[in-house]
Amino acid sequence: MAQAPTVTPIESTTAYRISAGDTVKLIPLTGPVDGSPSSVFLEIWDPEGSQPDNSHPESVEVFVILDGTATAFSDEHTVELSAGDVLTLPATSVHRIRNTSATDRLYAITIMTNDQGSQPEESGMPGFYDLVVNGIPEPLDEKDLAVVFAARRRLSLD
Repeated sequence: MAQAPTVTPIESTTAYRISAGDTVKLIPLTGPVDGSPSSVFLEIWDPEGSQPDNSHPESVEVFVILDGTATAFSDEHTVELSAGDVLTLPATSVHRIRNTSATDRLYAITIMTNDQGSQPEESGMPGFYDLVVNGIPEPLDEKDLAVVFAARRRLSLD
């Protein structure tokens, strides 16, 4: 018998900050726990937030910018991002994304290909999904929920 598809209502998800003081929170949407070799997250940057420089030895990372503006740094390259842009970062690149707004959050769907090849051996974590869910849980607030559920609300008004 074929494996059944996995459906996860976003209401049942949890946001995490990887460590205290981080200015980015991630909501795991799917990953190895669901049998997927890739992980998908909703990623939310605080105003002027940025993750630290990071790199993934065997994983390409893709960001679909949903709302906000940002600057992405990848090795010696710098690019500006806004809603509707898709950023693809090559494996092994040293990169980070900085929210350029002092008042608004940045929202993106992030895809970590080959999740199990995403972390350096010395990290002690098998993959990025595990790194995130071992972080600090944080509830979504009204601003986050407004963005996450905007499409659902629009549909219910039609």
